[in-house]
Amino acid sequence: MDRRKSIKAMILGTVSTAVLVEACKNSATTVAEVNMDDRMQEEKDYLVKVKAQPNFFTAHEMATITILADIIIPKDAVSGSATDAKVPEFIEFIVKDMPDHQVPMRGGLKWLDLHTYKKHGKAFAECSSKEQIGIVDEIAYPKKAAPEVAQGVSFFNNIRDLVTTGFYTAEIGVKDLGYMGNVPNMWSGVPDDVLKQYGFAYTEKELKECI
Repeated sequence: MDRRKSIKAMILGTVSTAVLVEACKNSATTVAEVNMDDRMQEEKDYLVKVKAQPNFFTAHEMATITILADIIIPKDAVSGSATDAKVPEFIEFIVKDMPDHQVPMRGGLKWLDLHTYKKHGKAFAECSSKEQIGIVDEIAYPKKAAPEVAQGVSFFNNIRDLVTTGFYTAEIGVKDLGYMGNVPNMWSGVPDDVLKQYGFAYTEKELKECI
């Protein structure tokens, strides 16, 4: 099954309407760049404080995250990629906002490079696209993964969750889902076949008033 279709099916089945509505309301690129006009002052101060922190990830780590993000959600004919939605920046924000992610993410990135060095003699970001996909295939499917890559499986599960959250709570991701929210519409009444099925019909008065 197409990777993007699989992810969209899972997202549509699990993401709450409230999350999608909030994403639609915001003109921001990601939830890390939310519109703060309707925020309480405490929230505004907190978000400013988080964003002001020094970058957690190194340039090399960010390069690796960027590659992984676009492997998980690549660009297609309908929508942009994870990096087009600024997902790497979202992940940088999240690890500062929720520090519990820092050790698993940094440890996972380190594991990924060590594992890649053993197989190809270079870091993951330095590998060819074919080599990168080969490594990802080892850790992207928990039920098929070998026991010795269990740490990599755990890391990939975590980063996949972050990437999909970042993408599908960004404006580009909400549009990719085709979610419209509450929009003005025109209702032309109950279809004739349904009215006939249940033995009903509009009166001439009702039709005139509706028109």
